[in-house]
Amino acid sequence: MSEVAQSGPAEPQARHVVYCGVCSLPPEYCEFGGKAKKCEEWLKSNHPDLYEHLYSEEALSSNLSTLKVSVQERAAKDAAKKEAKAALADARDAERKAASKVQIKRVERNKRKHVSVITGLEVYGLENKKVAKELGKKFATGSSVTKSSAGTEEITVQGDVSEDVKEWLLEVYGKEIPEANIELIEDKKKKSSAPQ
Repeated sequence: MSEVAQSGPAEPQARHVVYCGVCSLPPEYCEFGGKAKKCEEWLKSNHPDLYEHLYSEEALSSNLSTLKVSVQERAAKDAAKKEAKAALADARDAERKAASKVQIKRVERNKRKHVSVITGLEVYGLENKKVAKELGKKFATGSSVTKSSAGTEEITVQGDVSEDVKEWLLEVYGKEIPEANIELIEDKKKKSSAPQ
């Protein structure tokens, strides 16, 4: 009876799967991610044994020998197109980041009450909710994410902390946001001059 219990199904063993640090696919599928050259460089520096298994001369020649000439040419053209598309997207993204501004407005609510409104952080890959929470903790005040009249998200922080927000952004996110792209604006509330 004890022999039957031991000869049951073996426990499945866990596998260790490596994921690319560039495209987040397994290295065998990096060619479909559009950044094959960058993926290949990453794999070479981080996992040389796997790189050798996938990109050695004999591995490449054995893979290419099974393909027809027309299929090889088509595969090379497709890979070149994907590389060019990815490079163009990266260039467009960098250009958009260079041209966009993070605006920090000091808005007057009542006579001596002010709020600071921050817009334009999403271009730099920052999450508005996360930044709003960090600002609320940093300045011990209320902060929230709201939709502006233009339809974009903006962070509203209670109090006149616009100068401090600029310094904090440069300190914490200085690598992502250049100082030249942060703009301080003072927006005074228009006084209504209604005749009486």
